[in-house]
Amino acid sequence: MASRYCLVSLPLHDSPANTWSLIQQKLKNVAFDVFPYKFHIPGLRVGTLDSLLTLSDDLAKTNVAVEGIANKIRRQIEDLERASGQDYPHLNVDGVPIDSYMTKFNWDEAKYPVMSPLREIVDTIHETVVKLEDDLKVRVAEYNNVKSQLTAIQRKQTGSMAVRDLSNLLRAEDIITTEHLTTLLVIVGKYSQKDWLSSYETISDCVVPRSSKKINEDNEYALYTVVLFKKVADTFKTVVREKGFQVREYEFDPENKQQKEDELKQLTKDQVELRDSLLQWCKASYGEVFSAWMHICAVRIFTESILRYGLPPAFLAVVLPFNPKHEKKIRHVLESLANTGSNSSFWKSDEDSAGMAGLTGGEAEVYPYVSFTINLA
Repeated sequence: MASRYCLVSLPLHDSPANTWSLIQQKLKNVAFDVFPYKFHIPGLRVGTLDSLLTLSDDLAKTNVAVEGIANKIRRQIEDLERASGQDYPHLNVDGVPIDSYMTKFNWDEAKYPVMSPLREIVDTIHETVVKLEDDLKVRVAEYNNVKSQLTAIQRKQTGSMAVRDLSNLLRAEDIITTEHLTTLLVIVGKYSQKDWLSSYETISDCVVPRSSKKINEDNEYALYTVVLFKKVADTFKTVVREKGFQVREYEFDPENKQQKEDELKQLTKDQVELRDSLLQWCKASYGEVFSAWMHICAVRIFTESILRYGLPPAFLAVVLPFNPKHEKKIRHVLESLANTGSNSSFWKSDEDSAGMAGLTGGEAEVYPYVSFTINLA
């Protein structure tokens, strides 16, 4: 699938069939691997010239907004696909691949009756797409909230011994607590374990001999328990800190441990369900937004062509997969087919480019035909 397309309209040469034949023939002569497709636009209501001029400015802004929302949803799909370990998504509109939908575009009369005023069609599309964007924000916020909670818990379980949650490391038998005895948790540097083991019994009085046990270790620290009399706990903590060890204040609670395990399982389940639900919604909504975008493009082509070529409508709209290496040659062919004669120099004038932007679909370049690009990447 091409990532860049050019949507153009050209004035008719005698008839639509003859114009189409000329486009195919001339493009084949300069770029044999570039295949044009007709972009079918129905007989929309023209309205007044003033309304078309006003609509032209608004259409450029609406196109940017709708395109931006389509890209936002597409990026969200890509992020979700990566998170679930899936391949790059194959996006579609109503079961049809994106490129096929665009190159075989047909106006959706059921959604957008052709007899409706152009302004009404554009406003309907814009309101629908903005509502989808608002819905996306709510769904993404809900998913990210659960994801952040899960990440915070997982970070606590995988951080260093000095900061991580210890509930999944400790067992009930590791903690001795009686009327007179207590168990402290001490964080010892990985390379200071010998110093700890040779000195903890003499740090203060009333330390139970050979009571220190290593519970776990990581790349930086080891976690030890030590049993002593409660009456010397404060003194023991002070001396331990002076010697460069760290006492972790932690109250072991078997019920709390189970609660955290249950919370982790539930958040993991919620994240997967929300991710799958969001992904499914995004894929469906992307198709809807992309379809809306193509209808905006159709209205733009129609509006700009009337303003450029006049009434009655006599133009042929074409969509081209665009390869940058052929662009100069293709532009030359399209210019020759525009058949503007001595007016060609007017459309190329740098001085007038800014003023004529509305008649070129908002493109940076000014051409003697209606043209704007569609980027899918």
